[in-house]
Amino acid sequence: MASSHGSSPVPRGGRDGIYRKERDTPPPPRCRSVRSLPDVCPKEPTGDGRGLCDGPSVVAEHDRWTVYSSKVNLPAALNDPRLAKRESDFFTKTWGLDFAETEVMPSFYLPNITREHFGPYLQEMTQRERIHERCKSICPNKDDVDAIFMKPEFALENPATFNSVLPWSHFNSAGGKSNRDVASSKLLQEKLSHYLDVVEVSIARQISLRSDAFFHAMSSQHELQDRLRETQRAVAVLRGRTAAIDRIMCRGPLQALRTALTRNNCAKLHNKLKLMAAVHQTQPTVQLLLSTSEFVGALELISTTKEVLQQELQGIHSFRHLGSQLCELEKLIDKMMVEDFSMYARSDLNRSLRDEPLVLEKERLESLVFGLLRQRKLDFLDIYSDEMITAAKAIVPQCVSENVLHMEDIDTEVITKLTDQMRLMTFPQWFELLENIFESFLLFLQKIQATLSVVTNVVLEVLASNQRNRLPEEGAVSGAPVPEAPRGPSLLQGEAELAYLTHEGLFISDALNEGYFGDSADGCSASVSLCSSGDAMMPTDLELNRVINNLQELLHAASDVSHDRCVKVLTARAKDGSLERLGSAEFVCLSQAVETFVRDTEELCGRRSGSLRGALQSQANRFVHRFHDERKTKLSLLLDNERWKQAEVPAEFQDLVNSIADGRITLPERKIPGPEDRKPAEFLLVNGQKYAVVGTVLLLIRIFLEYCQCVNDIPSIATDMLTRLSDLLKHFNSRTCQLVLGAGALQVVGLKTITTKNLALASRCLQLVVNYIPVIRAHFETKLQPKQFSVLRHFDHITKDYNDHVAEISAKLVAIMDSLFEKVLSKYEVKAPMPSACFRNVCKQMAKMHEAISELLPEEQMQMLFLRINASLKMHLKRQLARLGVVNDGGPQHGLVVVDVAFYTENVQALKNLDRLDLNMVEIWEQKR
Repeated sequence: MASSHGSSPVPRGGRDGIYRKERDTPPPPRCRSVRSLPDVCPKEPTGDGRGLCDGPSVVAEHDRWTVYSSKVNLPAALNDPRLAKRESDFFTKTWGLDFAETEVMPSFYLPNITREHFGPYLQEMTQRERIHERCKSICPNKDDVDAIFMKPEFALENPATFNSVLPWSHFNSAGGKSNRDVASSKLLQEKLSHYLDVVEVSIARQISLRSDAFFHAMSSQHELQDRLRETQRAVAVLRGRTAAIDRIMCRGPLQALRTALTRNNCAKLHNKLKLMAAVHQTQPTVQLLLSTSEFVGALELISTTKEVLQQELQGIHSFRHLGSQLCELEKLIDKMMVEDFSMYARSDLNRSLRDEPLVLEKERLESLVFGLLRQRKLDFLDIYSDEMITAAKAIVPQCVSENVLHMEDIDTEVITKLTDQMRLMTFPQWFELLENIFESFLLFLQKIQATLSVVTNVVLEVLASNQRNRLPEEGAVSGAPVPEAPRGPSLLQGEAELAYLTHEGLFISDALNEGYFGDSADGCSASVSLCSSGDAMMPTDLELNRVINNLQELLHAASDVSHDRCVKVLTARAKDGSLERLGSAEFVCLSQAVETFVRDTEELCGRRSGSLRGALQSQANRFVHRFHDERKTKLSLLLDNERWKQAEVPAEFQDLVNSIADGRITLPERKIPGPEDRKPAEFLLVNGQKYAVVGTVLLLIRIFLEYCQCVNDIPSIATDMLTRLSDLLKHFNSRTCQLVLGAGALQVVGLKTITTKNLALASRCLQLVVNYIPVIRAHFETKLQPKQFSVLRHFDHITKDYNDHVAEISAKLVAIMDSLFEKVLSKYEVKAPMPSACFRNVCKQMAKMHEAISELLPEEQMQMLFLRINASLKMHLKRQLARLGVVNDGGPQHGLVVVDVAFYTENVQALKNLDRLDLNMVEIWEQKR
């Protein structure tokens, strides 16, 4: 059996996957275990897990993706079947026919490669090539034999293939057999016989492993056949028993059920006749309901009757005209409801605002709204809006008429126009009228809000009813269990009114509840109810939500109309400019009344209306303009009469400054003078510092507090008032500069000269204003919105202007002494007696300067000022000594100058607050040549 396969050695695969022919010398024998075939049945034993099981398995690897799973090859993916013809170029196919090939410029970074670059490589490889060719001729290529296994036509049955594969076949072709060849042939044959025996043993082992499963399957098959025969006999017995049960027990009861069904059908027919009798009385019942304004009940009765006609009584000849008659009657009810709602709105909005309930006939309103919603008459709010506007227009004339009746100085027969009557009123009378108008409109809005709240509740109730009625339908669609709706007493208000007065005491609602439309098992008839009868005509959820939004907008419109009517009252009063001439307290009262009314309407209606605030803002702007002009004119007059002398500080101004320091940026109440009042002070104390001031600055402090107080009372004018206050502060600064530094006070007031005391006093007044600018800024910052903080930059500019002005005054004081030093030291001569008259004059002028300003300026400022004056003196003295040729050589002239300088230093340091002043005069000397 082994000899039939030949004795040539079998090729084996190496690790590199290449099959090589074995050498003539046989390898040493190895102990190899018998490997079993792969098992496709997971419940049967498989033997060794290695060997042939390492190959692909159809069961274990059926979900793995391989290259053979691909259904589209690369050419098919690249070829676009949508094109009419195949393009010759891939880029034109991808980017379009407009793509054109362009010449690619060679890279500047790559060198040009020529054949000379490969010369060394070719010379090196020539010798190796020769050796390779010589080896090829000595050792022929053996790949031809190995490659035969990779050919698709490989088959050992083919003699040519067999002779090529098995090496011993080459011995036969040698022309004879030697003893060695015969031995090799026998050895190969024995190997092949051994391999065949191994295969046969493996096959026998696999058969023995699966023999139990085979015999088990055969025994299971016989057992299954036995059970099938038993089952067949049992089924035959069961069929016989079933036939006997049907003959003995079922035919009689089924006949009883048929009789009961016939009885039920007769009962349904009787109920149908009773329902026809009830429907016949629909029109008289509707007429009776309309006589009592029960529109909802009449509409529900009509709707229910129409549904009954369409579902239960469809096709009945005697009721063929009833449907059209009910439709005409329904249209008539629609007109009646609209007219009734219009009359209700008119009577509700034009009744007295006081001493009556907020909502007139609440039940009637709910019935009307429900009926209008049921008929989808959603424009009823337009009717209410028109009536509301008409009623709002009548409020102001009514209030004016009521107030004018109590005024004897206004003849209503001569002065008929309301605007003229309001202009003739005094401000207290007109203000009382305005408050009465505000109160009337608030009551008017409260009444509208209460009425609209009732309407909103009805709409929400209908919306909730729609959602509840939608649940059974959704449950029927989804198959979920739906709780049974309560019957009878649980009907909505208005729906219960359907059970009124039909023929012989039989109500349609009773017919529904008592099951006259059929049993619940009937399905269709049981679903008819009063609540569902109107669902087909009820507005959708979207429409109801739109009605709710319109109700809120209607309340907003009422607020806007009220504000617009109040604006007309303001403009009528302000036409002759009377509001601009109001005092601060009066305008504050007006502003507070308007703000209170606007705030109350906003809380009531939830709407911020800007018309009344805008009108007030317009009047406030005019008030601010007049307010500012008055105070600016007053400040100008004060400055034009100011003689720039130190003024005494009354106690009330010191108290005012102290209240500002405590954080109270308001004007205190005026006190009645008494005997215990304090005497005026010489200086104004601000945070522990003394300020010598003029009377104008004291009044300026009170003026800017008036601005702050006005902003406290009227926050809406904060921005405008800040701009005007900054203009006032700039005006004070510029006018002070003109009068003092510019010497304008010489002509305006008649001063003989502008003294250093005038300058120092002006500087100190400016410093006092600069001290209060941050306080003013912080106060206005609390009254502004964050987006308005940019206007606060005005205070930064003002502070810079004031500080520059103070610096200019200091420079002017230094310049005065500088001109004096230049005049005096130009005549200085270094000769006895000492100290010289020149330095005596200088010390005298320094003492006069110190005496004039020492009580006005603080110590630090005095020291800085005299340091600058001292520097000016050094400069002029150094220039004069250089002109005289006096140097620091220790000579007589040097000694005389030292005496003068020592005299000057001693006199200056003896002045008050200048004892610590550093007056080093060493740098006045030129170095010795």
